[in-house]
Amino acid sequence: MTAVDWLLDSDPAIRWQAMRDLTDADEASVAAERARIADEGWGARLLALQDADGQWAGGTYFPPVTREPENQPWTATAFTLQLLRQFGIDPDDERVGAAVGLVRENSRWEYDGSRFFDGEVEPCINGMTVAIGAYFGEDVSALVDRLLTESLDDGGWNCEAEFGSARSSFNSTISVLEGLLQYETSVGASAEITASRERAHEYLLDRHLMRRLTTGEIVNDHWLEFSFPVRWHYDVLRGLEYLRAAGVKPDERLAEPIQLVESKRGADGRWLLENTHQGAVHFELEQGDGRPSRWNTLRALRVLDWYHAG
Repeated sequence: MTAVDWLLDSDPAIRWQAMRDLTDADEASVAAERARIADEGWGARLLALQDADGQWAGGTYFPPVTREPENQPWTATAFTLQLLRQFGIDPDDERVGAAVGLVRENSRWEYDGSRFFDGEVEPCINGMTVAIGAYFGEDVSALVDRLLTESLDDGGWNCEAEFGSARSSFNSTISVLEGLLQYETSVGASAEITASRERAHEYLLDRHLMRRLTTGEIVNDHWLEFSFPVRWHYDVLRGLEYLRAAGVKPDERLAEPIQLVESKRGADGRWLLENTHQGAVHFELEQGDGRPSRWNTLRALRVLDWYHAG
């Protein structure tokens, strides 16, 4: 079985993306496969776990501590919606629309009680919120405007800026970039948003997606390990996936990160899951670290296709 065949023998959330990005399947077949996400597999399971009030696990970003006092809140509403977006669930599906409508009406950020699609205070969280809102057809334009004013001098963003940090963070920057790109894809491009994204592209590229600009050192060794779901964490494959989705033309600054991706391909043509971010989950998507990962294989294959197409 080839790596692509292995991806096609999977959940609809992976299968439709493999069909679209790695095969010559026609648009109607891809759309039909995508429509299955809300009916079966992981997407349907997540939808069924929504509480009657529209939240997941009883919280927007943090489930009640009485339920999960020691764990990261990967079961909360924000991370569940992030996952549904990454699955590519059809936002026009009636059940999906109803689920998002309940979030709009009832979900509030624990920080200050703001409504979900009005956002929070940190750009890393607001970047995720913009991506979710734009994908599901919610008005997040005010949040986009806010993010554009919060770009730092080096081109990126940092959740610690409110405490005086003047240097951008990879974690914050990738979240905002994904949100702004989704907004332009779903709502429409603007010169201001595009210019802001392009400045942030240079922030990432000048650092080869992994290194300090000042010393050339690797910022974080965990960024060389590929995870899924990514949650709020940056890694090199996530950076490459964004640049591919944004249609950035590859240049020599990507040679090192691409070499990293290619070095991790197994003899069977598959990539491993390497760095699962620990915390409570609704259910497992893969078999654990050190085992072949369909998500990482899908993402790595399409990144390499994009890079080698030039």
